[in-house]
Amino acid sequence: MDPSIQEAESHYFTNEPPPRDLQATVTLAREFINRHATEGRRLVLVTSGGTTVPLETQTVRYIDNFSAGTRGATSAEYFLQEGYAVIFLHRQFSLLPYSRHYSHNTRSFLDYMKEEDGRVVVDGQHQEEMLRVLRQYDEVKRENRLLILSFVNITEYLWDLREVAKLMRPLGPRAIFYLAAAVSDFFVPHDRMVEHKIQSNEEFSGASLPSEGTSKPPAARTEGRSLIIDLEPVPKFLKQLVDGWAPEGMIVSFKLETDPAILVKKALYSLNKYSHHLVIGNLLLTRKWEVVFVSALEGEKWIRVPRNRRAKSISGNESLVGLADPDGKKDGNRTVSADLSIPEGEPAVEIESIIIPEITTMHTKIIEKAQTKPPVT
Repeated sequence: MDPSIQEAESHYFTNEPPPRDLQATVTLAREFINRHATEGRRLVLVTSGGTTVPLETQTVRYIDNFSAGTRGATSAEYFLQEGYAVIFLHRQFSLLPYSRHYSHNTRSFLDYMKEEDGRVVVDGQHQEEMLRVLRQYDEVKRENRLLILSFVNITEYLWDLREVAKLMRPLGPRAIFYLAAAVSDFFVPHDRMVEHKIQSNEEFSGASLPSEGTSKPPAARTEGRSLIIDLEPVPKFLKQLVDGWAPEGMIVSFKLETDPAILVKKALYSLNKYSHHLVIGNLLLTRKWEVVFVSALEGEKWIRVPRNRRAKSISGNESLVGLADPDGKKDGNRTVSADLSIPEGEPAVEIESIIIPEITTMHTKIIEKAQTKPPVT
């Protein structure tokens, strides 16, 4: 283990307080992991949603990102379809598996209901789809294959990730870490955080003081009429998953970019730097239609939804599909797509329905490779 990384980890977790519910999280996760380990079932930790960066101890203001947790919640459903047990570690109030079908649109959930003979029933046009989702959810509940845990800020996320990863270590290669959460690159250290609301009025700006025991000014403070925010980088703990917390588990991380010209390069850089099994690169404006797999096991592979099965996206730009593929492989045999023979007018395909089976196949290869590895003497 790199001493500098180990030192950064020790410093971070010594100085940043754990979430109040950490013990409850550990207790729930331990029981869930042990049960499925006994049954020999594969298990995946899916992280989902954004991470906030609080600017005050009694938080009024914070920095956030755009993530609603769509990728994570959708992926969790497809992992469950593949037979995995899923620990879903999500940003509080972000999308959840199954309920996401009714909570992430411009319609009110009540629009799916109507009153009939004094009872609330599902409107006829939604009966079939809602029954399908409900049956999937009920099956998962009966088999107790989904554990939902939550975090809010970056520090809570890192504490939860570390503790759950350590609990998953005995699973060895049967564990997957699917790190879809949009993790902040910067944070406000606890000892540089003011306790009370940052004042916007110059008369009261001096009332915002940092915690005792630090000579640095508050990381977020007013100077005259300006708000100054001085963030520090979050230590890069992704390497620790490989080296320390769960060294045999399959690790899948994501690289989101906005520039097609650098997507593959950045994904390759992440793969080499963190030694993960798979880095999934995606562009902000095409992420619902295409991603690129970059792995040491299989090299570069593009995953695309065929044009006639793509869902509409207000924020997407379909003209950018394929521009991040530097070798023009989108029509070659290194591209995986859904069935092109499906006729026009069929329901749109969620790209996660292609991504997760591909990951499952890769996971099987990793498990088989680990089983044939000669024992350490």
